Amino acid sequence: MEWRGRRESSNVEDRRGMKTAGAIGGGTIILAIIYALLGGDPNVILNQGQMPQQSSSSQQAVPDDDNSKFVKVVLADTEDVWNKAFSEQGRTYAQPHLVLFSYRVQSACGVAGSSVGPFYCPADQKVYLDLSFFQEMGQKLGAKGDFAQAYVIAHEVGHHVQNLYGISGKMQENRARMSETEFNRESVKVELQADCLAGVWAKSTDQMNQSLEQGDVEEAINAASAVGDDKLQQSAGRTVVPDSFTHGTSAQRMAAFTEGFQNGTLTGCNVGGNGQPLNATR
Repeated sequence: MEWRGRRESSNVEDRRGMKTAGAIGGGTIILAIIYALLGGDPNVILNQGQMPQQSSSSQQAVPDDDNSKFVKVVLADTEDVWNKAFSEQGRTYAQPHLVLFSYRVQSACGVAGSSVGPFYCPADQKVYLDLSFFQEMGQKLGAKGDFAQAYVIAHEVGHHVQNLYGISGKMQENRARMSETEFNRESVKVELQADCLAGVWAKSTDQMNQSLEQGDVEEAINAASAVGDDKLQQSAGRTVVPDSFTHGTSAQRMAAFTEGFQNGTLTGCNVGGNGQPLNATR
C-alpha cells in the first residue's frame, strides 16, 4: 500500500504509554456485556478491570513514528471516502476519532485491555487500537501486510458508519426479543456488513489515490479469512458450533469484503440511500 507522504488525519489520539487507573466499574461491566454479545468471553474484560496499573515508562508514546503515521493516513482515507459517499446521499459524515493505546484504555464503554483487540465504542464514536494487535495478527493468525492492517481499521470504521445510520442501535433495541441464537445471527449480519463496507473503502480509496499495490487485496482477504468464527474455533481446539458464530465464517467474511470491493457503494452493502437503516443481509 502506497501511504507515505499523504494526508494524515488529525482525529487520532495517541494515549500510548499513559496509565489507565481504576478498578472494575459500571462502565467496564457495560463493555463486558457488549463484548459478550459480540461473541467474546466477558471475563477477559472483567479480569482486566482488576489488573495492576502498567507503568508508563515501559512504553512511551512516539507521536511521529511510522506506525502512528500509517494509522493516520488510513483514517484520513476513510474520512475522504465516507465524506464523499455520505455527501452523495445528502448526508453529513461525522468523523470518528481513533485512539491508540497500550495495555488498556478507558473508553465511554468502559475499561478494556489489549487482548480485546481493536473495537469501536458507539457511546463516544471512537475506534480503539493497541498497535501490538497487528504484530499478533501477523504472527498468530498469519495475516501479514500493511493492507491487512488497513482492513482492520476500515472494518472498525465500518461499525461507525453503521452507527451513524442507526443499524447498530436498531439491533440492540431488538435484542430483548431475540433468543441467543437469533441475536448471534443478527450479529453475524452486522459484522459481515462492516466487512463489506471495508471492501467499499478499499476500492474507493484506490480510485481516489491509486494507493493499492499488487497483493494488497489478497492481504485484506487473507485477514478476513483469518478472523472467521469457524477458523478461530478450530485453531483454539474447539468444536465448530455455527449457532455460536457472531462474526461469520472465513468464507463469509472473505465474500463480504470482496462484494464490497466489487460494488464499491453503500447501497451495495445494503445501507439505505434514504437515510434509513436496512438489515444487513450478507
